[in-house]
Amino acid sequence: MAFHDVRFPANLSFGSVGGPERRTDVVTLANGFEERNTPWAHSRRRYDAGLGMRSLDDIERLIAFFEARQGQMFGFRWKDWSDFKSCLASSSVAYDDQEIAKGDGVTMSYPLCKLYASGRAQYRRPIVKPVFGTVRVGVGGVELQEGIHWSVDIDAGLITFVSPPEEHVEITAGFEFDVPVRFDTDRIATSVASFQAGEVPDVPIVEVRV
Repeated sequence: MAFHDVRFPANLSFGSVGGPERRTDVVTLANGFEERNTPWAHSRRRYDAGLGMRSLDDIERLIAFFEARQGQMFGFRWKDWSDFKSCLASSSVAYDDQEIAKGDGVTMSYPLCKLYASGRAQYRRPIVKPVFGTVRVGVGGVELQEGIHWSVDIDAGLITFVSPPEEHVEITAGFEFDVPVRFDTDRIATSVASFQAGEVPDVPIVEVRV
């Protein structure tokens, strides 16, 4: 997939509206009961970047970014200010934020993920675009050093160890991350007069699979 490893200006995404969506097929039976199924294993996020525009300079930066991505052609990174850490938004990233796997004594590479839990239900989200310099990793409750014990592929969200973690040992990680997205339109309509009056352009953004 065509993807540019560049982040949409974070100051422009701040104030945007959006979040996860699911696809659920609902069939109402003759007796009034429902059958519900989903073809999606993972949620997909949508945003409106237009609400983050606050000045004409912001509009100019938006247009430059849009043109460089050639509209919907190339994907890019997006900072979701409501969900961009392995921990709570008010906390600092720590090496034991998320359990990503248990060692088996053989496997050397493990994908990053984030767990969302409520009651007994939970969802494990793949993290494929960690932010450079923010990833921390631990094994068996001890933090390990990047470049000595492990390395990270920030384009795929993959942790690779120098030697495989022992069997049954807990592997944990903490990180900040971006969402891989693209523009969901090939057209951006702006009006200087309407913007000064308080209106903003509609700039739909949608998550992509990478």
